[in-house]
Amino acid sequence: MLSYLHSFHAGNFADVLKHMICVHTLGYMTQKDKPIFYLDTHSGAGAFQLDNSEAQKNREYENGIGKLWSLNKAELPDSVQIYLDVVSDFNPGEDLTHYPGSPWFAEHLLRDHDRLSLFELHPREYKTLCHNFKQNRRLHISNSNGFQACLSQLPPKEKRGFILMDPPYEVKDDYKLVVESIVKAHKKFATGTYALWYPVVERQRITQLEKAFIKSGISNIQLFELGLMPDNGARGMTSSGMLVINPPWTLYAAMEKALPFLAKTLAGNEGVYRIKQLVAE
Repeated sequence: MLSYLHSFHAGNFADVLKHMICVHTLGYMTQKDKPIFYLDTHSGAGAFQLDNSEAQKNREYENGIGKLWSLNKAELPDSVQIYLDVVSDFNPGEDLTHYPGSPWFAEHLLRDHDRLSLFELHPREYKTLCHNFKQNRRLHISNSNGFQACLSQLPPKEKRGFILMDPPYEVKDDYKLVVESIVKAHKKFATGTYALWYPVVERQRITQLEKAFIKSGISNIQLFELGLMPDNGARGMTSSGMLVINPPWTLYAAMEKALPFLAKTLAGNEGVYRIKQLVAE
């Protein structure tokens, strides 16, 4: 369909969860000197201006990064503080005017000897992505299907990798396709770390997604959700989640501190979160 544009949603609560986990994971992986391969299957534009008309239409960032921006960083959980520090690096001044996309977080945190491969099918987003990273020779950017990229790019020569899958779920088949794509990719590259973002719009779909991964034969899967309200009977996206395969051993404990804080800070008494070891190691 190719109608989804993330610029309308940049910096919202779902981005906070997704990017905080990405920052934690990449920070952990770069503790070792060995090179890393980063694969982003649905990269988007890679960077966003929060004062443009699209971001201003619904001002979703106000229920995400906007509520965290002015907090005292000394009082934040470590994962939240580190995430905010990276977002600060992306903003030219003290005011929150820009928000980075997943490719920028990865490019900023990875080293010169690491390699990045970005995929984006949307014509406008692809053009903007190329413009935003035109000076970076470490990146390979392709205007092609990100689901197929999981198979074409794996296993990587680096033997260490972080694969982020963040589709727009414009069609209902995407919920099935993400499972099929990751299962096939995992068979080619079982030691990689995979992170799948998903929206909670209909809880039944997420329950089915969880069951599919439980039955997949893949081990060591953790699940993290953050929401602005309970989803029982609610309309629209109430929560979003990240399903992580082969996560850093530090991630679960870090989210046990971060997610209760974020749920309370972003949504008060209505805030919700989930932390679950979906499949054991």
